[in-house]
Amino acid sequence: MPLIDSSENRKKLCHLYNEIAKELFGFGTTLLKASLDHNIITIHAKHRRSPRSSALEGEAPTLKHEVDFYMSSIYKKKIREKLELEMGLSIEAVLRDYDPPTQWAITNIILKQTE
Repeated sequence: MPLIDSSENRKKLCHLYNEIAKELFGFGTTLLKASLDHNIITIHAKHRRSPRSSALEGEAPTLKHEVDFYMSSIYKKKIREKLELEMGLSIEAVLRDYDPPTQWAITNIILKQTE
């Protein structure tokens, strides 16, 4: 069954996304918005800067970049698992881009088309 674009579903998507932020970083996002267009869910999120991230940025920028990459990969895996398990969604792909200087992340979740 396709996901219906409703206020309730958008709130649930944001809630699940924020749960992952808290689990991985210890705190949630500052701004969060979910939208649904046909079979694509888009989540806009402004994350908080972690003190650890700031320290790495000054001392080991290459390591910070690598950590950001892996954390984004973990985020994608966890959001897929949560959406499939808790919302019963069938997901084709999870695409996420994160901009470390501004702390913005855009996540696109492509749902499988029902035949």
